[in-house]
Amino acid sequence: MDAPAMAWWCAVALGVVPLLVQLFWYWNDLKFWALLRWRSKNAKLPPGYMGPPFFGEMLSFLWYFKVVRRPDDFISSKIQRYGEGVGLYRSHLLGSPTIITCSPTTNKFIFQSPDSFPLHWPSPELVGESSIGYMHGKQHLRVKNFIVNAINHPNALRRIASAMQPRIVDSLRFWAEKGAIRASHETKTVTFENTCKVFVGLDPGPLAEELDRCFVGLVGGVRAYPLDFPGTAFHHALQCRKKLNAMFRGELEKKKKKKGGEAGDMEGDLMDGLMRMKDEEGKPLSDEEVLDNIISLVVAGYETTALATIIIGYRIPKGWKVAIWIRSIHTDPKNFEDPLSFNPERWNEPPKPGTFQVFGGGVRVCAGNMLTRIELIIFLHHLALSYK
Repeated sequence: MDAPAMAWWCAVALGVVPLLVQLFWYWNDLKFWALLRWRSKNAKLPPGYMGPPFFGEMLSFLWYFKVVRRPDDFISSKIQRYGEGVGLYRSHLLGSPTIITCSPTTNKFIFQSPDSFPLHWPSPELVGESSIGYMHGKQHLRVKNFIVNAINHPNALRRIASAMQPRIVDSLRFWAEKGAIRASHETKTVTFENTCKVFVGLDPGPLAEELDRCFVGLVGGVRAYPLDFPGTAFHHALQCRKKLNAMFRGELEKKKKKKGGEAGDMEGDLMDGLMRMKDEEGKPLSDEEVLDNIISLVVAGYETTALATIIIGYRIPKGWKVAIWIRSIHTDPKNFEDPLSFNPERWNEPPKPGTFQVFGGGVRVCAGNMLTRIELIIFLHHLALSYK
């Protein structure tokens, strides 16, 4: 090849290769921007970056969450690059175009717009199509009323407190005798034991340990990319879901045979309450609804748009996912001084409106928040009065 031809091919390579790299790197941004402009010339997407095809920002997401273990840096990088005044950013996660909201105002808007943002995560294969985490509208309200009444009824609250207190007291005594403990592991253990007792009346033992292992697998799949083939976390989660369904169904059948007590009595648990309660029309929950909702209470929410929506001038196209990033509000020094330090005195004054969203909001506010509050109150009461 002569010199002119070599120079021509080098010029082509130097020009085309960078262009192809840029096209690959910004493929999702170009693709979804073009689709939006084709539908509406004046519409604009929130600021952000959507990454290359298929991968999107998942590699960056996994880097911050799994490798460096600094999940806050994922959203912080967007705030630093695009500014914090917006409160929402575009991305591409878990195979879907995604809008991340991370301000009190935008989060509140999403929470209070259930018709525009129905829940579509976790996958119904994992939590069940009859679960409170997947139902919408009147069906969601009906099931939520069952759960809230089963937990928040005065008799139910007394039963929950009486079931939790001995286990918490014993755990604190055991930790004190042991000396050094792994606080995260130990508190998860006692919390799960309380959950088993309150939800299905199970005491610690082989069945509870198997439930624990299955729930770990299920939650791992909830956070994983939904690829269903052997070896993936999602596939393992589906197998765990089947095992959980079988174990809880066994407990449900035992309760049917027992046929003892009334709804809300001191011997009942959450499963008993859900089995016995009836709605305003006299209809009880089906067995599948009971099982799905017992299982789904361990998972959180993720939103997806049913309608094209505009927030502070930015378009959220129909079908896009919306991830409510509550953690960024709770770890923002503007909302809480030195947010990562242990400082109980910070709660002597009420937080700024909308800055404490630990239980969600709107119609999707956590149905089990009273159960969590009671467990924390009992734990802190005995810890403060009995230990130094």
